Amino acid sequence: MKILFITSTRIGDAVLSTGLLHHLISKYPSALITVACGPLPSPLFASIPRVERVIKINKKPFSSHWISLWFETVTTSWDLVVDLRSSALALALRSKSRKILRSKRNSYNSHRVVELGNLFELNPPPSPKLWVSDSLDDKAEKLLSAGPPIIGLGVTANWMPKVWPSENFVSLIRRLTKNHPIFSGKRVAVFGTKEERHIADPVLRGLKGIECVDLVGKASIYTAAACLKKCSIFIGNDSGLMHIAAALGVPTVGLFGPSRAKRYGPWGKHCISVVSSESYDSLVGRKDFDHRNSVNLMKGLSVNAVANATLKLYEEIVGDSFG
Repeated sequence: MKILFITSTRIGDAVLSTGLLHHLISKYPSALITVACGPLPSPLFASIPRVERVIKINKKPFSSHWISLWFETVTTSWDLVVDLRSSALALALRSKSRKILRSKRNSYNSHRVVELGNLFELNPPPSPKLWVSDSLDDKAEKLLSAGPPIIGLGVTANWMPKVWPSENFVSLIRRLTKNHPIFSGKRVAVFGTKEERHIADPVLRGLKGIECVDLVGKASIYTAAACLKKCSIFIGNDSGLMHIAAALGVPTVGLFGPSRAKRYGPWGKHCISVVSSESYDSLVGRKDFDHRNSVNLMKGLSVNAVANATLKLYEEIVGDSFG
């Protein structure tokens, strides 16, 4: 059996779709699966069982990337094509069955994972899940080195208005490691790309005196996933890293302001979203809102709110461990 699974070019959306992919793997254990996705999330699919090929969708002018993908897939007779991009490609391929996601007008009222599960009438929806290869595990060990448990920090995002101020991250970590025994002595790993160095550096400087592992620009997305897997908790902005941490089963605290936690909050057993006191509509619902504006829109999220949510999450984890 051959399945074509077409998912997002964005890391977060691609990760959220892995739950649906794993449902298909479980349902059709002998299937050979081809995944088509963007270049950035493509390495994350490499270690998933039954995925024999990953095709990178490189965006081109006039949506001609769909023509390129058609040429890559047209010679195969597919048993199932799953198109989560709502394109016309699935209709232009030979396939016994097709599932095409058509987002409804009120889709933002439900989580993306729920929406994906509804495509196959799955209730409850399958949770996102990622694998990390042994070779990447070894690389992560070298980057992190031996030491106390690690708090992972995602201090960056693909859009500056979603970035919680650096001084807030510093205040949060200093408060947690000073006042709460469960965090005392823990190391901090700061994640980000080399292009995001200017965002991460103020956090690293502010945490002077606390043992930090600087991973900014030092790990590919796949290697970063292997490092995230070794964290005892992840705290970060709404980003692809946040969704990767949750999909790896890491307790995750997602920070939200000008994005919808109800739609894109971290999904998993030990995941929580902390939302700004300023509503989404008040931040980005105005007619004059410009998404290109780099003004920070996360100042309504207090350190107190994030610290309390983090402690509450740990209490739940401890309760589950001994319940």
